[in-house]
Amino acid sequence: MRSITIDELQGFRDALLELCVPVDFSEYDTIDIVGTGGDGKNTFNISTLSCFIVAGTGQKVAKHGNYGASSISGASNVMEQMGYKFKNDNDRLKKEIDEANICFLHAPLFHPALKTVGPIRKNLAMRTFFNMLGPMVNPSHPKYQLVGVFSLEMARIYNYLLQQTEKSFTIIHSLDGYDEISLTNDTKVITNEGEKVKTPEQLGKRMVEPNDIQGGSTVEEAAKIFLKILKGEGTWAQNAVVLANAAMALHCTGNYKTYDDAFYAAIESLESGKAKKSLDKLISLQ
Repeated sequence: MRSITIDELQGFRDALLELCVPVDFSEYDTIDIVGTGGDGKNTFNISTLSCFIVAGTGQKVAKHGNYGASSISGASNVMEQMGYKFKNDNDRLKKEIDEANICFLHAPLFHPALKTVGPIRKNLAMRTFFNMLGPMVNPSHPKYQLVGVFSLEMARIYNYLLQQTEKSFTIIHSLDGYDEISLTNDTKVITNEGEKVKTPEQLGKRMVEPNDIQGGSTVEEAAKIFLKILKGEGTWAQNAVVLANAAMALHCTGNYKTYDDAFYAAIESLESGKAKKSLDKLISLQ
C-alpha cells in the first residue's frame, strides 16, 4: 500500500538471487529485455518479440520472464503457447543460446521461493513489489539490460540499483505510463551515461495510437499477434514499436555507433526472416 524503499528492494533482490537455481552463461555477453509489467495497458508481447529480433541480429539473449500477473499474456504465457518447454538445465539452455541465440528463463523454475507467492499475486490482481523485482533477478546475470518501467519513481529506483552493478543498462518509460517504448508519447531514456527524453519520431519514425498496440483478450490471441508480427505481417504501428524496443536494446550493447544503426539492424533481422528463424530454431530444440 506504500512505496517500497530502495533498501527493501535491494534486500529482496539479494535474497532471491542467493536462493535462486544458478545458471552460468559467463562465456556469452547476453542481454535481457524486460518490462516490469503492471502498467495496466494490455499491449501485445513487445519485449518478448524484441528479444527475437535482437537474437536475429546475432546478439545472445537470456530472457527472464513469467506468466502475466496483471496482463492477459505475460512472456511465459506466449512462449508456452509457441511450444517452448520451460527448463532450468544449464546445458540445454546453453545449447539454445548457441544455436538459436536465445533461451528463456521461466522465473518460477529458478526462484523456488516465488512458487508460494504466485497464486497470491494472481488473486490480488494488482501491482506488487514483485513486478519491480522481476527484472532485477535474472539468474544468469546478463551483461546488458533493457528495462521498461511503469513510473518515473520506479525508473529512479532502478537507476540507483543498476548504477551499482557492472551492467550496461538502459531504462525506458513512456511518459504516458507504458513500461516500454510505446511510440504513443515521448519516452524517458536513462542509461549509465545519463537521462534523455526521446520523441516517437526519433525512436520509431512516427507516432502510433494506443489502440494500435493492444494485445489480445486471450493468450491464444496474443500468440497469434506474436507470430503475425514475427512473420513480418504486423501492421506498420506494431512493427515500429517492436523495432524501436529492439533497437534500444541493441544500442545498449555498445555494438552500434548510433541508435539509427541499431534500428536498421533490427529492421534487417525482422524483414530478412532471421528473427522468425531464431524462434523456429528455439522451438525445434524442445
